[in-house]
Amino acid sequence: MLAAIPLAAGATTATLLGSTPYSRISHGYPGATTAVTSAMLNGVATAAGALCLAALIRVAFLVARTGRDRMRTGGGRELDVAMWSGIVWFLSAAFLTVVDSADANGVSIAAAMQPGALSHLLFGSYLPGAWIFVAIVAAVISIVCFVTRTWVAVLVSAALAAIALLAPVLVTQVLVGPNHDYGGDASMYGVPAFAVLIGLVVLEFAIPHTTIPARLRTALAVSGGFALAADAVVIPFELAGTSIVATPTGWLFLAKEVCVVAILLVTLVGRRGWSAPLRTARFAIAGLFAAGALAAVIAMTRIPPPQFFIPTSIAQNFLGYNVSAPPTWLALAFDWRPSILFLTMSVIGVVTYLAAVRRLRRRGDLWSRGRTTAWLLGWIVVDLTTSSGVNRYSGASFSVHMAFHMSLNMLGPLLLVLGGVVTLMLRATTAHPAQVAAGPHEWLNTLLHSRVLRMGYNPLYVFVVFIGSYYALYFTPIFDNAMRYHWSHQLMNLHFLSIGYLFYAIVIGVDLPPRPLPYIGKLGFVLAAMPFHAFFGVAVMTSKDIIANTFYSYLDEPWMSLKSDQYLAGGIAWSAGELPLIVVVVSLVTQWSRQDARLAKRTDRHLDEGTDVSFDAYNDMLARFAERKPAQPERTP
Repeated sequence: MLAAIPLAAGATTATLLGSTPYSRISHGYPGATTAVTSAMLNGVATAAGALCLAALIRVAFLVARTGRDRMRTGGGRELDVAMWSGIVWFLSAAFLTVVDSADANGVSIAAAMQPGALSHLLFGSYLPGAWIFVAIVAAVISIVCFVTRTWVAVLVSAALAAIALLAPVLVTQVLVGPNHDYGGDASMYGVPAFAVLIGLVVLEFAIPHTTIPARLRTALAVSGGFALAADAVVIPFELAGTSIVATPTGWLFLAKEVCVVAILLVTLVGRRGWSAPLRTARFAIAGLFAAGALAAVIAMTRIPPPQFFIPTSIAQNFLGYNVSAPPTWLALAFDWRPSILFLTMSVIGVVTYLAAVRRLRRRGDLWSRGRTTAWLLGWIVVDLTTSSGVNRYSGASFSVHMAFHMSLNMLGPLLLVLGGVVTLMLRATTAHPAQVAAGPHEWLNTLLHSRVLRMGYNPLYVFVVFIGSYYALYFTPIFDNAMRYHWSHQLMNLHFLSIGYLFYAIVIGVDLPPRPLPYIGKLGFVLAAMPFHAFFGVAVMTSKDIIANTFYSYLDEPWMSLKSDQYLAGGIAWSAGELPLIVVVVSLVTQWSRQDARLAKRTDRHLDEGTDVSFDAYNDMLARFAERKPAQPERTP
């Protein structure tokens, strides 16, 4: 019954609006059948994706299996829900690949199925490609839930589900327009959080558990808080200066926010000792509000938001803002463009780290202030890079982008790995007994011993990706295409940060990697990378072809000289790429010599104390060899 509410909302909205939304964006009307089918399938896909993600989150963090085998999960019923909702998600996304190809191009489904038509319509808009991605991810999740019960597999599946939920959103209503970079970043947090909130409420009504109220309350509060905070950013962007009660989009946003607040009030306020029937009734009421919030979201997708109709420049369509002035030193330092994605990451990282340090100190344990300082400085570098004028101009100037890349890939991770966050979290969290549900300590230990992390920390993989990314990104059309969309630009930035972290974690990291290298191996690892960086910088400087020429030609900024800017970018890549590696080499040699000195000092101390028996054992072995009689040669008859 709850599922019928958002489906009815989508179908009703599509029917009542008719051809109006299509004519407003200069698209042909595909007919009522196609419009209603698209609306209803979108409702099915959104609901199934939310339920799938929530079920995976519940299995991974809320009903973790007790016992010594922490590599496997409990929550068999939840995994069944995740599998079947994944199948529904896959089917609806597969159908939407065809239906939304027709709907977005203004033709009927029957016309789209004509020979040769579908292959053309698939590339007429971004949405069909997003649904193809969603269908693949949903199929993978369903197969994983059917064949395995490992905690890491569930965790990876949940991450994939969150990304798949984002795909249709990031290529539609938050793709273009002024300030769409803010809307896109906020959606990256808000869409998965809203899905988790809605899905957990439905799951708790369908499969109630009385043993996890504290964790459930925390999950609901966090997801609801992120959903509300994200909408606080997205709403002004979507409404583009109009009053919230002046447009249907504003009223739908208002209805969604009211439903989210009602869900939080109903589920979080009240007595913890309520009986099972009262608790189920409470979540049934919350389920009605969840269906109402989902109905508002589905109806919203059928109405073009006001920001679609604001005159925009090419730079605003690509970047979300204009960059008409040249990138002077003052502009790079003070003309800020905050990145909600990375600012939120840094706040979470810093607060969690400081809370862990405080917990250690309350327990009487010490933690190095140097490590804490390195962690804080690392996030400061990340924030300065992604939110200052460097971020603003990194989309319009290749040289500024290269400085952005070097800072995010070389300097920020270099400081972050010195923070030893994994060691800190292992020390700050407490292992639970075998009969108690697994907690953060067990989750982290399981992840550290997983094949996924061992593969991610494989030195060969890290070396190839760390070095190969430069050549694969800038000497192919990937960079030219990635710069045109905010979501792909942010994905590229996340890649810079993560692969840089893995590289330095292997070389000078405080945390012990799954496959630690000896010092001679670490030194060779860094020295082998240095020539590739130098060659890349020289190749950029001497290249006769303009990198991402099509993108920069579209921007056509009057202050930009593409050739000279690329030459400067190559010089930045050469110098900024080599200097951190030289620092790392010096640090490695220093650490190596200090380790040898400590080992020699410890050995001398043991010899003086008579506690080192290694030489005695060696002499005894030689004596036993000397006592052996030589073998007599066999006599021949």
